[in-house]
Order: sequence, then structure tokens, then C-alpha cells
Amino acid sequence: MTRVPARTVLIAAVFAVVGPACFAAAIETDKTLVAWVTVGNLTQQGGSALTIQSGDRFDAIVLGEKARGRWMAGSDHFRRTQSDQSGYSAETADARALVQIAIVYEGDAVRIYRNGKPYAAYRTENMEDLLGIDNHIALFGLRHIGAGRGDRFAGTVEDARIYDRALTQAQIAALKPNEPSAIKPLAWWDFEGDTVVDRAGRFAHSATTGGVKVADGRLVLDGEGYLVAARSQADARLATRKGAPRYPGPPYVPETPAWPEPPPTDWLTFHLAHPGPGGAHPGDPNCAFDYKGRTHLHYIYRNRTGFVFAHVSSDDGVRWTWHTTVLAPPKTGHGMFSGTGFYTKDGTPAIIYHGQGSGRNWIQYARDDQFNTWSEPVPVLPKNAEGKVPDIRHWDPDCWLNGDTYYALSGGKNAQLMKSADLKAWTYLGDLLHENYPADLGLARDEDISCANMFKIGGKWMLLCISHRLGCRYYLGDFKDEKYLPEFHAMMSFGGNRFFAPESMQTRDGRRVMWAWLRHDGIRPTGIQALPRELELGDDGVLHIRPLRELASLRHGEKAWNQVTVKDGAERALDGLTGDAVEIEATFRAPLPKACGLHLLADADGRGGLRIVAGADRDTLRVGEVEAPFELRADEDLTLRVFVDKNLVEVFAGDRQAVVVSHGPIRRNPNVRLFGEGGDLTARVRGWRMKSIYTNH
Repeated sequence: MTRVPARTVLIAAVFAVVGPACFAAAIETDKTLVAWVTVGNLTQQGGSALTIQSGDRFDAIVLGEKARGRWMAGSDHFRRTQSDQSGYSAETADARALVQIAIVYEGDAVRIYRNGKPYAAYRTENMEDLLGIDNHIALFGLRHIGAGRGDRFAGTVEDARIYDRALTQAQIAALKPNEPSAIKPLAWWDFEGDTVVDRAGRFAHSATTGGVKVADGRLVLDGEGYLVAARSQADARLATRKGAPRYPGPPYVPETPAWPEPPPTDWLTFHLAHPGPGGAHPGDPNCAFDYKGRTHLHYIYRNRTGFVFAHVSSDDGVRWTWHTTVLAPPKTGHGMFSGTGFYTKDGTPAIIYHGQGSGRNWIQYARDDQFNTWSEPVPVLPKNAEGKVPDIRHWDPDCWLNGDTYYALSGGKNAQLMKSADLKAWTYLGDLLHENYPADLGLARDEDISCANMFKIGGKWMLLCISHRLGCRYYLGDFKDEKYLPEFHAMMSFGGNRFFAPESMQTRDGRRVMWAWLRHDGIRPTGIQALPRELELGDDGVLHIRPLRELASLRHGEKAWNQVTVKDGAERALDGLTGDAVEIEATFRAPLPKACGLHLLADADGRGGLRIVAGADRDTLRVGEVEAPFELRADEDLTLRVFVDKNLVEVFAGDRQAVVVSHGPIRRNPNVRLFGEGGDLTARVRGWRMKSIYTNH
């Protein structure tokens, strides 16, 4: 068939992928994506002419996503995409111009050509094997399953191919649309005829959305819909499902994280952390339950299939056992991002979370008492008064019961609220925060609300959440007119956003317990969870923050110093407490000097170390370089509980403030010293070595 193309562009993308670092040897995964297309709109941003996707990983021929009019190699989270595209020339092809574009990934080198001439070149890492997966998919029009609605390609595709090798510049230049090549492609669509056919036979099934069609030997992409080519019809339908498309996950062999025995000497002793496989970054704690006598907690980590939920359980909230990781893309059809656990009206444990790469929030229900099997994910799709799903951001969700009604929020800036009677039909309620949001809270109404957790505490509703720029924080308030009306706001993260992604649950004896992910550099391994904290709202309206009482079961080898006195300006060493995993409880008797506290982790001569400072004339608690609001009442004793775990230090002050810091060197002993400035002090101190939560010693 002869025709004169309108803005015809030949695009060839060649990707070479190095296997994940967890493999002993590199895997040869070079590949080539080729597409001849016409561009319907040179100003479009982010549409793809051809994508290969497995789980949440993808490589794609993308137009204009980072720089308008520029072709680029699209990839998950831009991992294989050049960030600086200032040297890329804008596409200017008119109705008669045939342009050849080639993007070559070979090893860790990326080379882009236009009409056989260099267009751009760079090097990259973390290349992905996307061709060796049995249930990968190919996309046309959409950058990846889960991309936003505005990210569609407008134009036509004359011919598209995938090669399982890196073609040379000469081999790419020799290719002609609708004609076989000397090298057999892994997949080949020429769009001749009335249906979509992969001439190579690999992708035998397809499905479309929107107004996408085959006409006159081309795939016509309308800028709204997309085509999916898959190994099975079920996968094609899954990826084009109305309202909640999902990508098929790659084959998955369930894995169970395990703490090594013995662990590396610089690994933490009594903090929950992720031992591998994969890395827990992010390491958000999620979906916590106290159910039938056992605590269950999930947290995010990433393995070869994408973002997954690790599952740990405990009979005391301190010592943990890993379960097999089952909440993973091969089972859910999307990555696992932040969410919370809740109970249905009939007491069934359920989780609500953001499906990374799906553009949706989801609910699943536990199918056994150990949380090892789950229902199929159900999308949370609120509808407005017109019966349509509103154009809102689907992001970090939470779900809770208020009376007989389920409420759920979708987080981010201007978090959104919805309600349901049955967790199936959702009514959209608009903004979460009330229009009477107080102006004196010290934080703008549209501040980011992510990793959210709403619950009742002491007669108030507490919204525990983060701002990505600030870290963990909370509101106290109530509901009015089916909106949340905060009355008070305070931070929980100090010295930056390193105390992050909180999650909480109610224990069987009525306590509210929370965890948070610690984003502290220089601490090993990854995915460190803060020590569990008990939260209680006192009659005075002050939030009390205490370390979980069960942590006391780790104590052994107690040392005690009673009626220790320290003169103004002096330091008093407390000898005898040894080890790099200890707890210290110090009570400084009122009246207090202007400043007093503990000096820890100095060298044998008292140099360096970490100073913990409070006092009668201070309105902050200072731990190293980090300060948090803290003011003692008149004639109030100062009580500090300090946990030292290798080079991680958590400080609890007066049961109403807590600070976490990291300290550079790991000391074999804490080298505890008391000090006072602006007056003499009297103190009582107890200290303990702390057992490992991973062994019996």
C-alpha cells in the first residue's frame, strides 16, 4: 500500500540491560525497540510509541516527557533516562519528512541517533531484563500501565518491532517499514489488515482502550487510548480494564527475608530492620494489626518483581518473625506503596494502600488468621453526584470506621475524602480538611498529607501523617460537616524529614502504638523501623509519647547509680555500663540547673560524643545538633530514657517528646557522663545492656 505519511518519524530504541546486582554474573539483556510513527502533535508530553513492560519496570520510546518535542528513552522512575536533555534537538518533522530516530542501549552506554547521525549519548546503570519474562507486555500510546491520563501518544504507528539484541547503527538504518529484516525480531507489528497481529508470534493477544484502531495499515492513536499486546488474553484485558488497569507481574518465587546468623557487626541489635533480599528504600511501615494474640506489621521493600510488602509478626511487639512475602506485583498486579490496616464491620482484617504503577488505591481482605493469603485487590473508585469518578490524585490512602460509615482519604496536597457503607460503592466528599481550617496552626491548609493514619485518641481524632518535605507530624481535631477540622498540629520529626512514614494500631489492651521508618544515613541494614511508641492523649490535651513497655524485656545486666551529684560546670562519668546496645534511664531531680543532661558515646578521653540537653530555663530538648520543643513544668523532674543501638540513638523526654539521631562512630561502650550548667544537680541513673531481638542472647 502506497501513501504519503503526515509527519512520519522512524523511531528505533535499543536497550541493553545488565542483570540485578544480586546475581553473581551479569545477564546479557540487550534489546532493540523500533517504531515508525507519525506524530499528530509535536507539543505532546510523555506519550509512548512503543513500550516493553514487566511488573512496574519498563523501557519506552517516549516523546516530550522531560523536554518538549524531544525523543527520549523512557524508564521506570527515569532510572535509565538521561535527566539533562538540553542537548537534544526538538523534533520538527513536517508532513513530508521521514525521520529516523534510534536509541541504542548497549551495556551501560546509551546512544541516540537521528537520521543516522548522533543525537545524544550517555551512560546509565541498573539496566533491566524485560525480555526474559514470560508475561511481559508491549504498549502503544501509553508510557506504562499506571501512567496518568494525560500521558498518551497522539499519532499513528506504521510498523513496530522488538529485537532481543542491540542492533548496530548500520542495521537500524537498513530497516524498512513493512518489510522483513535480515535479523529476526522478537516481536513485529506491521498493522496490515484489520486486526493487530504480531508477525513473530510472541504477543498473540491484544486489547485497546479509547478510540485506538487499525486503519489503512497503521495503528491510529487518538491521544486518549492505548493498545496492549500480551502473551495471554487475560493479561491484555487486565492491562486495559476500565477504571483500574493493572500490569501482569513477572513470575514470582515467594521469598522469606531472614536475619543472618551471625549478623555483620555494624548491624542494629534491637531495632526492626530489613535483612534482604532486596533493599527497603522506601521502608515505610504499613498495615499493622493486633489480631488473635499476635502483632502483624508490614513494610515496603523492593525485590526483582518491584515494590512489595514484607510481613513480620510478633507475640510481644519486640521480637519479630518474617513471613513469606506474598503481597507483591505478581499477586496484585501493581507495586505495593503506603497504606494502613483496618477492620471491617464484621471484624475481618483489611488493608488499604496505593498500588504503585496503577494510578489507584486498593483494598484487600485477609483470608487466614496469619495474614499469609489475601483476596484479590478491589479498587477504591469514588463517584461524585453525577456518577463519575472525579479527577483526583489517588495516593497514600487510609480507611476507618466512624459510627457505621467507612471513610477513606486519598493523600497528598489537598487530601481528598470519600465514604462508603460497604467498601464497594464510594461517595466522593471533596477536600478532607474543613474550610474553617485554623489560620494559627502554623502550617498551610494544603500541606502534603501522605502516609496518613486517622484514629480516635482521648476523645479527639488524630491524623498521623507526613509531609514529604517535613517528615512525621500529626493533627488533633474532630469531624464537622463530614470534614476533618484540626485544632492542633505538632511535629514528630526534627532535624529534617528523617522520622518518616508513620503507621499505628490499637493493641488488644487498648494502647495506641506507632512505628516510623528512619531515613538515617550510615545505619545498617536498610528499612530501619523506629522503636515502637505508645501514644496517649492526656486529660491536659498533651500527647504522651513513651517507648513500648515490652522493650523492658530486653534489659539485662542492670547497673544503678543513686543520688549522683554533679557540681555546676562539671561532668561525672558513670562507669560499668558496657556494650553497644544499651538503655539508660536518668532522672534529674528538681530544682534543675539551667541546662543538664547526658554526654554519651565520647571516646575514652571524653572527646566528641553526643550531648542530650534540657533544663529549667530551656524550651527545647537538644540531642546532638537536633532540637525539639520541650519545656519542663515548674518543679518538674527531668526524666530521660535513652536507647543506644550501635550508632542509632533514640531519646524520650518526660513522656511527651522523642528525638531520633544517628551518631557517626560505633562505640564498644556508651561512656555515659552526667553534666550540669548553671547550678548543681542530683540524679538517679539506671542502665541495662539490651538483648538482640533476633537471637536468644
